[in-house]
Order: sequence, then C-alpha cells, then structure tokens
Amino acid sequence: MDSVVETPLGSLRGSVQEGVHRFLGIPYGAPASGASRLRPPQPVQPWSETRDATRYGSAPYQLAPPESAGSEWDTAMAGEDCLNLNVWTPDPGRAGLPVMVWIQGGAFEFGSTAAYDGRNFARDGVVCVVINWRVGADGFLDLGDGQANVGLLDQIAALEWVRGNIAAFGGDPGNVTVFGESAGAMSIGVLLSMPRAEGLFRRAILQSGAAHHALPSGTAQRIGGFLAEKLGVPPTREAMAAVPAQRFLEAQAELKADLFARPDPQRWGREVLASLMLWQPTIDGSTVPLRPIERIAAGAGSMVDLMVGTNSEDWRLFLAITGVIGKVTEQDLAESRSVEGFPPLGAYGLPAEAALREYRSHYPDSSPGDLLAAVETDWWVRIPAIRLADAHATVAPATSGRTYMYEFAWPAPGLGAVHGIEIPFVFDTLDRNSRLFGPLLGTDPPQELADAMHAAWVSFATTGDPGWPGYGPERRTTMVFNTQTSVVHDPRNWERELWAGVR
Repeated sequence: MDSVVETPLGSLRGSVQEGVHRFLGIPYGAPASGASRLRPPQPVQPWSETRDATRYGSAPYQLAPPESAGSEWDTAMAGEDCLNLNVWTPDPGRAGLPVMVWIQGGAFEFGSTAAYDGRNFARDGVVCVVINWRVGADGFLDLGDGQANVGLLDQIAALEWVRGNIAAFGGDPGNVTVFGESAGAMSIGVLLSMPRAEGLFRRAILQSGAAHHALPSGTAQRIGGFLAEKLGVPPTREAMAAVPAQRFLEAQAELKADLFARPDPQRWGREVLASLMLWQPTIDGSTVPLRPIERIAAGAGSMVDLMVGTNSEDWRLFLAITGVIGKVTEQDLAESRSVEGFPPLGAYGLPAEAALREYRSHYPDSSPGDLLAAVETDWWVRIPAIRLADAHATVAPATSGRTYMYEFAWPAPGLGAVHGIEIPFVFDTLDRNSRLFGPLLGTDPPQELADAMHAAWVSFATTGDPGWPGYGPERRTTMVFNTQTSVVHDPRNWERELWAGVR
C-alpha cells in the first residue's frame, strides 16, 4: 500500500506496513560529488515529480564494517548520494507528534541506515528518523582549511531538514529528541557543544558515548597530511577529492595498518593511540570551538533535556569477539604491554600499577582480559558519561534542562552486558534477530526488558521524563536496566574517584 506526503521540497511516495508509514532514502543534502566532495553539505534542490521513497538510499563510502554488523550493512550500497534519511510515522495526517532522530554508531568509520528499523517507535506514537552521514576521511578530514567536521555538519543539515519538513509526516519540529549509540552518542556530545546546532533539538539520549572524543586540530591535520602522502597528492581538498573513492578508502586502510604497526605517540598523538580512531571530530576553533565537555560544563546545551548511560561491560565486546580477552596475561597488565594491537593498560592515563591494584580489588575473580576490558569501558564511555551528567546537572538547574542516568546490565549469553547490545531493546526489535547485534542476543532475550527500555525512551522523547528520578551530583541517581529494573545511587563512585583528574 502506498503512502504519499507533500513536503516543502516535493512529494514523496512511501509504503505502509503493519499500519506504519515508511519513507526511505529521502535526500536532505545534495550528492557529495564533484566540487562538493569532502566539503560541507549543500542544499537539496526541489523536485517536481513524486519521488519514490520505498528503497534505502546509498550509504556513505566506508571501509568494511566488523563481522558482527550483519548482512544489512552492505558496503556495496555506498555512493556519493549518501546524504539521505528514513522516516517512520504512525500517520502523516496527524500533527504534533514527538520526533526521535537516530544518529548511528560505527567508530566514525562505517554506518548504514538499513541496519535500524524505526517502525516500533512509530507504532507507539513517535515519528522516528534515521540518518546517514559521512564517515572516515570523507566526514572528518582536517587540512586546516576551515572545512573540518564535515560529518557533523551533515548531521546538522539532517536536523535542519527535520525542522523544515517533519511536520509533513505528523511530527512536531519543536519536540525533537536526538538519540545515538557509540560514535553516534559521541557525535551528540559534540552537537550539544556546537553553536551551529543550538535550537535544533530539545532532548538528547547518549548511549555508550559522551562528550570527550574530539581531536586537537594539530593532531587531526597531521593525520590528514599522512593520508595525502599515501595518496601521492598535495594536502588540499581539491587534490584529495579528485582521487577515486576506492583508492581513497584503500589509503585509509593502509594508514590504519601503519597505526597498528607503528604505535608511536610522537607520530599519531596519545589521543589516537588510546582510541585507535584516526577519524573523529576535530576541535577546530570554529565548528567545534573547544573540547565539547568543557563547553558543556560552561553552560552549552543546558536547555536540552539529557539522558546518558552505558552498558555494564561495554568494551568487553571487542576483546571477546576477537578472542584477545583470553590471551591477556597478568604480566601484560603489570608491564603495560599491548596484546595483538589492543592498547596497553597505561595508554588510558592511569598508572598501570595503581589501576591494576584498584580494579583487582573490586573484581577479584576476573581474568586479566576482563580487567583490561573494565579499564577500557571506564575510559571510553563510563567516566565520560558521568562527567557529562555531572556537568549538565550542575549548569542545567539554572535553566530548564533535566538530567537522567541509566546503566544497561543484562548479560548477553557468553558475552555480558557489552557494547551495542542495548540497541534492539531500545528499538524493541528482539523479534528481528537479523538486525544489528541481534545474533549476539541468544535464543530467548527478555521481551519485558525491551518493553521497559523502549517505553522509557518514548516517554523521555514525549515528555522529558523517562520514568525515574533525575540525576544530580549529590545522589547521582541511576536506573539499572536488567530483567529486574532498579534505581540506585552513585553506583560507580570508586571509578569516578579513581579517574578524577585523569578522565
């Protein structure tokens, strides 16, 4: 069954499935080709004929994703016309529905809207939008020419499209919630601090990512120069944009191989060695004026309602699926040695001896690999989430933004409560196990947990209240999601104190 909407740019023909109206591959920016390649997004030109919106649009150019991503992440779908988004709505004829915009993760290196299905948000009265944005060097090449953070500007362009067009789908442009996971959540942490994003969303949910990940401009520009050397062209946007896309991707893969082979802090910078992410937001002094967490602590984003959280064993995923978790030894930890390309314990800023002593005292039965995973979880996401919640809750009471904290603790069979495993619970898609992270859930994931999380996300997007008390530096109230949910206070106090002044 067809569904047609009239937008300010032209009409779109989508489809209706199970009572939900779905519109796919809607352009929010012009094709990133020719003179527009590697540059900020350009406006879409209106169209006169009804445009087909029943198929997914192109994904951004990217390296091959991890094996855990599943078949929906098809890099063969990648192309220059990648600035597109998908919309699910209960009824385009309605008005004033809350809007949720999903910003996907993928280490700032890969991503595809086809991996996410927003129909159950629409089923529950929300207009759900899932966006593509440029990743890797296409999105985060910094050459010192005033055009850094193109991938973030893509996200802002998508949010501007939402503001101007979402009413045609029944949505309220004044009640927009951005939500995202991993690099998507880290992106939202940056958007909260960006002057150009101010006023584009009312609420934000950050899942396993916060406001710490952004490179100093000098580091980012050095990496951009390394890529130009690989390509054999001058370090200019014009010269690099003229390189064919496949060679551009190959050079990025070669550069990452160099990083693993020669982990020299003088060459790459300590931020890159700890994260192993060559491409991420840049503190360029313009689009991103300062380190995002610092701007938020100074009041940026204080009008936005905020929910932030992590998974109990977030970074265990990567050590586990590679098999490295069983190869880490006590000596590796004590001597801060790298194991099969994973950063050593000392890369995260804590003295190895003190870190090992503290983590061993709190996890006495854990293997060396699990101890390393616990440190990585805290460095990557848990401590940044706490710092973000503390900063926002401190400045927000003077305005109107509320703050909430959660922790996802349900252990996937054989893995634990690892990175990304909460996504099918949030989207309420446990019955679609071919989707992203679905194969990791086992045979009988708890539907009642999906019911609780999905309802909390919908409630927050609708009213600003997810259903538990707000967070403040005095009690640090946190909702723990498991087969039995519970509200606890300051559950990670020893980690918070251990990392003070370090992270």
